[in-house]
Amino acid sequence: MSKGVTSQSKDYAKWYTDVVQKAELADYAPVKGCMIIRPYGYALWENIKSNLDKMFKDTGHVNAYFPLLIPEEFIKREAEHVEGFAPEVAVVTHAGGKKLEKPYVLRPTSETIIWSAYKKWINSYRDLPLLINQWANVIRWEMRTRLFLRTTEFLWQEGHTAHETAEEAKAEAIKMINVYKKLAEEYLAMPVYVGTKTENEKFPGAVETYSIEALVGDKKALQSGTSHYLGQNFAKAFDVKFQNKSNEQEYVYASSWGVSTRLVGGIIMTHGDDKGLILPPKIAPHQIVIIPIYRDDSDKNKVMNLWKKIETTLKEKNIRFKFDNREELTPGFKFNEWEMKGVPVRVEIGPRDADRNGVVTVRRDNREKKFPSLEEFLENITNLLDTIQKDMFSKQLKFREENTFDITNYDELKEVVEKGGYARTFWAGDSELEDKIKDETKATIRCELFEKTKESGKCFYTGKDSEVQVIISKAY
Repeated sequence: MSKGVTSQSKDYAKWYTDVVQKAELADYAPVKGCMIIRPYGYALWENIKSNLDKMFKDTGHVNAYFPLLIPEEFIKREAEHVEGFAPEVAVVTHAGGKKLEKPYVLRPTSETIIWSAYKKWINSYRDLPLLINQWANVIRWEMRTRLFLRTTEFLWQEGHTAHETAEEAKAEAIKMINVYKKLAEEYLAMPVYVGTKTENEKFPGAVETYSIEALVGDKKALQSGTSHYLGQNFAKAFDVKFQNKSNEQEYVYASSWGVSTRLVGGIIMTHGDDKGLILPPKIAPHQIVIIPIYRDDSDKNKVMNLWKKIETTLKEKNIRFKFDNREELTPGFKFNEWEMKGVPVRVEIGPRDADRNGVVTVRRDNREKKFPSLEEFLENITNLLDTIQKDMFSKQLKFREENTFDITNYDELKEVVEKGGYARTFWAGDSELEDKIKDETKATIRCELFEKTKESGKCFYTGKDSEVQVIISKAY
């Protein structure tokens, strides 16, 4: 099953594509730049989605759905927004066999159509806050695409909230970027830096954009989620006012935030190896795979009797499992297949194991092999999965820390960019200087850190005093 997978050291990009396809996560679609998410890949996305959706509801948000087709005139109302998305927008001009009187844009993001609805729904401060999330697909006409990381159509969620005050809206945006941090670190075992985007990198139409930034296996940054404080920009574009507590008309304040199927790509590149995927137990479609091994009916009866005892307990513990009893395939083939698919724990049951009333367990993350009794296995399986989850996060945190370098000058930045990883430093430059650095190094300021290692320092480029600590890296 792992044959034909390019090694990471030989060609990381090819390794990534090989794993996506051989692990049966996704395939190329007939439409250029689009992908077909296969059942195993979609199950992974569903587990991410269900955990995140619970976090949204726990913080008071509700789900709704808005149309894929957006009147083009809506997009044009918010000038900065349309300028940011203009190259990526797909426009529908014909339908029903004739040219449309007014064209429609295929949703690149939903601020405009949602704010047209909010104008009808919001009249008074009593209608606020409005905390709505949407799970949907998005169309952005990308020139360079890569499965999960950047495709013409992708799945995501987008939250859009309306508030009485700027303070509330900004607090909402910060709260949600921290929800994304929790998802990344506690469920995806993916350490992230959190911070504010620079003026050059922020979302079109936002006052401030916050992001979570991961460091993947080839030592590049991956922006894994964003949250935006929108101020009153969209409210003014769509004339969304409310009567405040002083009986005055005022524009509402807003936030928006989103993550997408790009997270699946992040998981692959954060944890995968030359054998394929390595999935964190909390979001793996199958947390364990059980492979029976037998040669004749006598062995089979022994193995199946032991399996029946295991199955009941796994169901009681709500563990997601796969019993692979395909008799036309060899155990070795199955080992390779499930290793490629990243199942956290492989359990082998052979006649000798049945005779001793035990099993063989193999961890995918570190390949540790053990021979517990049935009682030990069933008693400790939940703890084993928890341990794997924690160990995977700790390993990646160590990787990130070993590849984050504090720098004090431009030459040191170039050295970090050359070898990969994050350059952490202080910044007192402007947008023009930021563009110059990007042109010369192909690296970007990923964010201004929320959690700084020092309160102040000298800007690595200008030498000026600064309280803004940033991380800089090449990125996907």
